[in-house]
Amino acid sequence: MTVFTPEAIKALNDPSLFIGKGFIGGEWTVPSSGKEFPVYEPSSGTVLGMVSDFGLADFKRAVADAETGFQKYSTSTTAAQRGQLLRNWFNLIMANADDIATILTLENGKTFAEAKGEVSYAASFVSWFAEEAPRSYGDVIPSSTHGNLVMTYKQPIGVCAIITPWNFPAAMITRKIAPALGAGCAVVIKPPSETPFTCMALIELAVRAGLPGSCMQAVPTKDRNAATELVTNPIIKKVSFTGSTSVGKHLSKLAMDTMKKVSMELGGNAPFIVFEDADIDTAVDGAMACKFRCSGQTCVCANRLYVHEAVADEFTAKLVLAVNRLKLGYGLDPETTQGPLVNRGGVEKMTAHIEDAVSKGAKIETGGRKPALPGFFHEPTVLSGVTSAMAVATDETFGPLAPIFTFSTEEEVVALANNTEFGLAGYFYSKDVARVIRVSRAIECGMVGVNTGKISAAEAPFGGVKESGVGREGSKYGMAEYETIKTVTIGSVLQV
Repeated sequence: MTVFTPEAIKALNDPSLFIGKGFIGGEWTVPSSGKEFPVYEPSSGTVLGMVSDFGLADFKRAVADAETGFQKYSTSTTAAQRGQLLRNWFNLIMANADDIATILTLENGKTFAEAKGEVSYAASFVSWFAEEAPRSYGDVIPSSTHGNLVMTYKQPIGVCAIITPWNFPAAMITRKIAPALGAGCAVVIKPPSETPFTCMALIELAVRAGLPGSCMQAVPTKDRNAATELVTNPIIKKVSFTGSTSVGKHLSKLAMDTMKKVSMELGGNAPFIVFEDADIDTAVDGAMACKFRCSGQTCVCANRLYVHEAVADEFTAKLVLAVNRLKLGYGLDPETTQGPLVNRGGVEKMTAHIEDAVSKGAKIETGGRKPALPGFFHEPTVLSGVTSAMAVATDETFGPLAPIFTFSTEEEVVALANNTEFGLAGYFYSKDVARVIRVSRAIECGMVGVNTGKISAAEAPFGGVKESGVGREGSKYGMAEYETIKTVTIGSVLQV
């Protein structure tokens, strides 16, 4: 197989950060089988590099090594020391931000500017949990029994399985393992097979920062049976997964056999509502931010755009103008503002959704085609005249497709927004303060953006309701996902 090694990799400030091995037992290693799998560069469709393909025995070894690492790490470090190690890691991520962003762009396809923003976003979680680590407080509880003392301690839950997606190769790693390491846990990571190189670069920097290699195992694989080991092995006490709802349900069932704690950040079908009193320019800016970021490949992307009939024409016209300013191309080209999709399957789903909508009466306002470019590109597309009978109403596109529905009343659009099994994110635009309160309460999702398309930050809890998952990442609640509460009752200590 021909492997295309871009000049950008050769030109990294630190080429040693481009790593195709796995990290097990505190060292970079390859499977005894010698198996590898290709990682593709999405804008050309060529092979970017080969990555080690580990099997079941390797995962068992990684889990065992993580247990050994956990026992030492959790008992030999204080919370303050763990916070300092995370701070060291944060500093190294920021110092190597250009290299990580370049690697991320090459394997994911997003523009360098967007990748650089993601690296900063990823680092913010490390910084945040560096500060949270020493603030994981317990309680002293008044006892109902005279003379007794009741106390609680927060303790690390143990070895954690971390399964991450390809759309945010840096941020999904740090958002999960920074709180785990801050709490004193060890982690076994299965990085996405589409984008493993970013994960490996981050692990290398974590080791350089002084975090014990034994408490961080990173094991790339294409073997589903090997990955299943993470949710069935009794040593693993917690599973954190970001991905599709169907896979999340399957993993949750497997994890239940050993009563593991789970965090599931699953699929979305986010409504984006523009009321008649909205600032239309602000709404268009928000739609561009939360619909076309990462070429529409995020779980919190606006998937259904509901626009009041009184402003639908104005909003559509302005959105089309903004979309037409996007420039498709190679992510490392500074003129590119919209990269490719991550694989051919994403292009095919985008095409299928457009064809379904048009066959049922929707109109293509702009885009709608696959451009004459190599790789996995599709034109950013705006559809009008969309109805609930079309696939885009119920199925998350995960691509740069903006389908515009119209509505006439607040009650109608809230019902439409909630008519889904998903409940991750939702957005709406209005200047009416009373409406802002009503609708933000009424929309059934874990996160709501009001007059903004940007809702994710290290300090803000991230997670959904209904079939969009359980648990929260980031914020003051994020570390609790990797801790247990131990209650200690001491008798007769207050008696003289």
